[in-house]
Amino acid sequence: MSKNSLMILVAGPYRSGTNDDPALIAANVKHMTDTALEIYRMGHLPVLGEWFALPLLEAAGSKAIGDAVFNEIFHPSAIRLIDHCDAVLRIGGPSGGADEMVNTGKARGKIIFLDKAEIPPPKY
Repeated sequence: MSKNSLMILVAGPYRSGTNDDPALIAANVKHMTDTALEIYRMGHLPVLGEWFALPLLEAAGSKAIGDAVFNEIFHPSAIRLIDHCDAVLRIGGPSGGADEMVNTGKARGKIIFLDKAEIPPPKY
């Protein structure tokens, strides 16, 4: 890796296993955000697809998780984000969406981490 630090997409469950319960979704987002903070403190730049998608969903008028606007923006924004990242870190339990991020990352030649312990320190 020639870069000093990596931009790493943190991919984990958002809706999976929640039955769309807002409290459980919030717990999933917190887990991803807490992991992002750890990556930041390691010297890298973490990102979550949710950081891009959720404000866009609000602006576009999404009324409910899984509505047409949600489906137009939520996963597609994370897929677009992968093009700007160096790596994908897969965390958490079962998630079709997170697995899609990993598979897309692999197809686009990104580094795939399955454990944050695999992430090397930046080279300065």
